[in-house]
Amino acid sequence: MSQEDTIPLHHSSQSDIDEIENLFNVPVHAATVLPARPPSPPRVSIPVSHSSTPLPTYQKVPPSSSSPPVVPAVPAAAAPTGRSSIGVAADAFGSPADTLTEPVWDTVKRDLARIVSNLKLVVFPNPFREDPGRALRDWDLWGPFFFIVFLGLTLSWSASVKKSEVFAVAFAILAAGAIILTMNVLLLGGHIIFFQSLSLLGYCLFPLDVGALVGLLIGNVMVKIVVVAITFAWSCWAAYPFMSAAVNPRRKALALYPVFLMYVSVGFFIIAID
Repeated sequence: MSQEDTIPLHHSSQSDIDEIENLFNVPVHAATVLPARPPSPPRVSIPVSHSSTPLPTYQKVPPSSSSPPVVPAVPAAAAPTGRSSIGVAADAFGSPADTLTEPVWDTVKRDLARIVSNLKLVVFPNPFREDPGRALRDWDLWGPFFFIVFLGLTLSWSASVKKSEVFAVAFAILAAGAIILTMNVLLLGGHIIFFQSLSLLGYCLFPLDVGALVGLLIGNVMVKIVVVAITFAWSCWAAYPFMSAAVNPRRKALALYPVFLMYVSVGFFIIAID
């Protein structure tokens, strides 16, 4: 290419080339360090307007001349002062209230009331005797335990010698006999709960407890025999509907015979103690 064909540079391009040449020609010691760039000032937040955008004319609702209806305020029902939140929840769902924090005397009164109620259902005539499951639905073991201990104490007080041995033998016979009779009913296919049967047999000892107490207070042997015979029949009458309804009718005798045998043994024990 000849010099006539050289294209002249634009003046801006020529100035850029000169600046690059000047940078290469500047000595090293003459180079200066530029100061750090100061931090940018904080940006000012732009306030946002919360005013709603005006609706178009076709969406505007004409003002109503009638005032909005006034809803009367319903006063809140006052909670009863005598019931806590636990009691309300228990009533709502049907579960019993918490009895762990109640006074001991309230617990004793409730247990005594239950013992008296079950004793009436088992020993005394009532319409629920035809439905054994309903009669002993609220069974307990405090009543039977009390009647077994009371009978053992009465027999020990009646004995002239070896009172502690008499109590131990009576308690062991009654407790073991109730367990054996319950197992016999269950092995015969009886439809009864184990502890429910123990509760029933223990409550049926109440008439014999009365006979033992009368024999302790009256020393006449003939009177003691008559009283024990009456209380034995009473105990058998109390246990009959429950034990017979728990097993198959063809096995009723197998379930009732051991019960009568145990009550006969207790009655003979009452008469023989002197």
